[in-house]
Amino acid sequence: MESILECHGLTKSYGKMYNALNNLNLFLERGQIVGLLGPNGSGKTTLIKLINGLLVPTAGEVLIKSMAPGVETKKIVSYLPERTYLNESMQISEVLDYFSDFYENFSRERAGLMLSDLQIDEQARLKTLSKGTKEKVQLILVMSRDAELYILDEPIAGVDPAARDYILNTILSNYNENATILLSTHLIHDVENVLDRVLFLKQGQLVLNATVDEIREEQGKSVDTLFREVFRC
Repeated sequence: MESILECHGLTKSYGKMYNALNNLNLFLERGQIVGLLGPNGSGKTTLIKLINGLLVPTAGEVLIKSMAPGVETKKIVSYLPERTYLNESMQISEVLDYFSDFYENFSRERAGLMLSDLQIDEQARLKTLSKGTKEKVQLILVMSRDAELYILDEPIAGVDPAARDYILNTILSNYNENATILLSTHLIHDVENVLDRVLFLKQGQLVLNATVDEIREEQGKSVDTLFREVFRC
């Protein structure tokens, strides 16, 4: 199977004494929803930023479709950061226009349908929305692109439990079977049923890379239970 993401000896140091990532090796195939799991300080955010070209490795490399992060990979990676990055003074419709102009693979029609499902007014300005609604808008923007790799950093952390199922269904129904989703979250119990594979990061190193089925069959445990044991939560 063709890889969508590879990391070879990936290391990121902050100063001489601290490695946020330490010699990480990773190979992800297409067509998976992958959970990137670990406690705070495990290296998840650093890995995500390296994949998106927001940081430069200290050693090793990241490859997306055999390319280093750059202009070409930004065309095929759709990234949802943990924090809101949109201009608060803009109307949602203006943001949709901006994404339509900027990304050839953005579907304004798909975005409009999802906004309508959530009863979010396209004429509303972002600064008038609640934190949870802003996060829903950002997710809609990201999932309305026909990307090959989706990077979602805590996509359900700021929304109420009632909206989480809708958001997870949005993720499931708006990516094609040849794409891969890398989803970072602390809410493992809420997302476990949509994951195909999980990665456990601990102190900058990959300590587990397994399918959810392998964990259940070989360990006889849920991902959430195993996570709590590995990290003593």
